[in-house]
Amino acid sequence: MRFVAVILTVLSMAVSAHAAEIGDDGLYKSPWMRNTFKDLREDLADANAEGKRLMVIIEQRGCIYCKKMHEEVFPIPEIAQYITDHYFVVQINMFGDTEVTDFDGTALPEKDMVKKWGMLFTPTILYFPEKVPADATASGAAVAVVPGAFGRYTTFNMLNWIVEKGYEGDESFQKYHARKLAERRG
Repeated sequence: MRFVAVILTVLSMAVSAHAAEIGDDGLYKSPWMRNTFKDLREDLADANAEGKRLMVIIEQRGCIYCKKMHEEVFPIPEIAQYITDHYFVVQINMFGDTEVTDFDGTALPEKDMVKKWGMLFTPTILYFPEKVPADATASGAAVAVVPGAFGRYTTFNMLNWIVEKGYEGDESFQKYHARKLAERRG
């Protein structure tokens, strides 16, 4: 009986270790997210200084697809480590009031910036190049915009395709993803 209690305790600790935390704003929080002033020009400079890629993730309270990503995909050790190693992640609340400064210098509350960018779904992830023109908006500068929740392999392959700068080559993400899946199957 004691053995069963120990096993159940260990299992509950393992599950809670992977449970996504929710912040005061109702959004999921991951250890690889950065708490910044949400000035994308500064965030890009900081990402570059660390040798990482800037990723902006737009989410909202109660989003079932955000929950899926934070509870089923992002905690996968391979994905969490890859994000930690290669990305500078800034979270934006689709309906938040915190001021965001776009690459073009426009400063608006999160909810108005999300409208300016034309983003409609959560989660939406925007990936950026190392250099963004001073007059660009985030929606125009992003090398990829991924609306919605995706599974393990699509997410992992997208993270890799961005780091490998696949968007600069002839192989679209869809072809890259298909090739990577075929390689994984052996």
